[in-house]
Amino acid sequence: MGQATRNIANSFTTSGVITSSAVNNTSLGNITDLSLSGSLILISEQTASADASISFTSGIDSTYDEYWFVFNSIHPQTDQKDLQVGFRDGESDYDAVKTTSYFETIHDEADTSTSLAYQTGLDTAQGTGFQTILRFIGNDNDHSASGIMKLYNPSSTTFVKHFVAVGSSVTGGDYANNHFIGGYVNTTTAIDGVQFKFNSGNIDAGTIQMFGVK
Repeated sequence: MGQATRNIANSFTTSGVITSSAVNNTSLGNITDLSLSGSLILISEQTASADASISFTSGIDSTYDEYWFVFNSIHPQTDQKDLQVGFRDGESDYDAVKTTSYFETIHDEADTSTSLAYQTGLDTAQGTGFQTILRFIGNDNDHSASGIMKLYNPSSTTFVKHFVAVGSSVTGGDYANNHFIGGYVNTTTAIDGVQFKFNSGNIDAGTIQMFGVK
């Protein structure tokens, strides 16, 4: 038996349990972070209950270079509404200037209509209004929308702030809509807040989670 093999064998008891001498640090109390590079770190989660909007006003800083906002079963109080996002750049309003593009696919439950199209009415050219990210969400009891938005390097004071979003919604007309949005917040001021709301009416139910990417 070679030395390397003997070292491995000596690290286990006769019953196959690893010995304490085989581990350099056996005290869990000394471990401060078990997360690996690329891990998602949950920062906060908000659950809607007939809210006009959901805002994330803390935790968006230089700790992480990438932040994910995950939408789970977002349900509007009124039919056929669009979930939108706005960004705050140190002021009180969520009106940071954006330039974006938007396209989507649709397919109805009756299997009679499909399309893939760029939506010129939903893109933004240096606009301050809220950007639609999920649209035509139905308010039937089983209707909702889910998706994810990624915001990159929001604390940079050198570059614009890129973001992308993708999601799926059930429309009031029983269509499966898939949405693809990308763009940038055209400011070199740090983004310190993100707000989500419908184009009209309240957010009846659903959760939005904010993660940092380690």
